[in-house]
Amino acid sequence: MIGAADPAGVWAAGIGTAGVFVLMIVVVWQIAATWRARMLAAREEKYKELAQRYASLLEDNVELQRRTVEELTESRKAVASMEKMMREIE
Repeated sequence: MIGAADPAGVWAAGIGTAGVFVLMIVVVWQIAATWRARMLAAREEKYKELAQRYASLLEDNVELQRRTVEELTESRKAVASMEKMMREIE
């Protein structure tokens, strides 16, 4: 009979179709979760690189400040020496 449907077959087809849809949803969900995790890992790596660059620049800045203080100290000593010499001449 062409018009009669087997109830067990209808249930099996419905459950099979639902299973396929659930499987597809899970697969898409996992792909999205994997993609998001990769993006977060890449962002974290960029932040690490940026922090390392900042630390390096900060070290360079500290070194430049140290040199500037040394040069300033030497200049003050030279000026003080010249002032002393000028006072002795007067």
